[in-house]
Amino acid sequence: MTYEEIRLSIDDSIARLTLANPSKINALSVRMTQEMIHALNSVADDESVKVVIIAAEGKNFSAGHYLPEMVNTGVKEIKQIFDECTRMMQLIHTIPQPVIAQIQGIATAAGCQLAAWSDLVVASEDARFATPGVRIGLFCTTPMVAITRAIGRKAAMEMLLTGRYFPAEEAKTLGLVNRVVPLSELATETDKLAREIATASRFTVSIGKHAFYAQVDQEDEKATQIAKNTMTMNAMAEDAQDGIKAFLDKKPIVTWKNR
Repeated sequence: MTYEEIRLSIDDSIARLTLANPSKINALSVRMTQEMIHALNSVADDESVKVVIIAAEGKNFSAGHYLPEMVNTGVKEIKQIFDECTRMMQLIHTIPQPVIAQIQGIATAAGCQLAAWSDLVVASEDARFATPGVRIGLFCTTPMVAITRAIGRKAAMEMLLTGRYFPAEEAKTLGLVNRVVPLSELATETDKLAREIATASRFTVSIGKHAFYAQVDQEDEKATQIAKNTMTMNAMAEDAQDGIKAFLDKKPIVTWKNR
């Protein structure tokens, strides 16, 4: 696929997917969503990639869906918009690599959803998050799923019902954001976090990510069973065996640059 609305680059085990239509506030058009799906599948299959960063060109991250595509159209076309977007969001959880959203300016509606679905979020001090659909008669029900899981029911309901902007520091307090940094340091700090994660074994991180989402919404007993079974298989893997032996022998911990 030729990318028109995103850019994909890979540098030393870090893949960067950049929303690249700032003139439309990086709105998630069907074309952009399809390109993101293709790119996410591509990096998922690339064993050299350990971490994925989703960033955006311009002053803002994303204003959400490209609303002109929803005007004077039929149910089939509307359904495609949400089907494609849902596929993209779910891929963020199912690909083996951790995904970090790098947010500046506004992340609204499906743009906020994209941040909430990401495994980690680094935001600039000027970043703002909102689900303003309620104000135009289109409740942000698909973003609601990710946001409720990220920040809890009461805070999510306030965001969804008021449509107000939550500044980066407030979003961090609620759990939507991991780190807030000056805008001038946003790319550097995001890359620093990505490279810290990339020092670990790709295999270990991928099974840990899968297990995290498999157990997170389960009752305690089911969650514990998932974790126990995953850790049993993990302990038998070559990467774990090498790491454990190095620790016991008081040797330098194995580096995982190439695996």
